[in-house]
Amino acid sequence: MDVKDSNGNLLAEGDSVTLIKDLKVKGSSQTLKRGTLVKNIRLTNSPAEIEGRAGGSTMVLKAEFLKKV
Repeated sequence: MDVKDSNGNLLAEGDSVTLIKDLKVKGSSQTLKRGTLVKNIRLTNSPAEIEGRAGGSTMVLKAEFLKKV
């Protein structure tokens, strides 16, 4: 399964990505700002989502809002 970022680059386990858009976190008042670095990502079963640590907690992010570093 191929997971691609917003620019069409392939993502792999352990890559680092940055956010290209401010994202509100559901269930929290926290907002992840554009440019936030997410290191050491993990791929999920869905090609549209990745898992990583951002803002001090582990969360699932949509690949369409990420750019490979």
